[in-house]
Amino acid sequence: MTNQILITTTESIPGKHYEVLGEVFGLTTQSKNVFKNIGASLKNVVGGEIRAYTEMMTESRDVAIDRLRQNAIEMGADAVVMMRFDSGSIGTDMQSVAAYGTAVKYID
Repeated sequence: MTNQILITTTESIPGKHYEVLGEVFGLTTQSKNVFKNIGASLKNVVGGEIRAYTEMMTESRDVAIDRLRQNAIEMGADAVVMMRFDSGSIGTDMQSVAAYGTAVKYID
């Protein structure tokens, strides 16, 4: 089994036949430190991108995908179809990201 399974947002994989194994997901909740929160608050006054939070969201997304991939591997999947993200704030300085999809096993 390989750690490089296909993860796609499409409903099907062209040219592949597979059976559905079930749902898989990866979750993470992250926050920035106090100093970055102060910087973000100042940026909020003048406007523009808050890079510390953009970086946090990118990191959160990557962690969620890695955890989804590991969940799929543990189920014996060859791929994940219909992968989606969901995210939400917890308080004013924490962000939760979920990656979820359907684990599938190729049929010869």
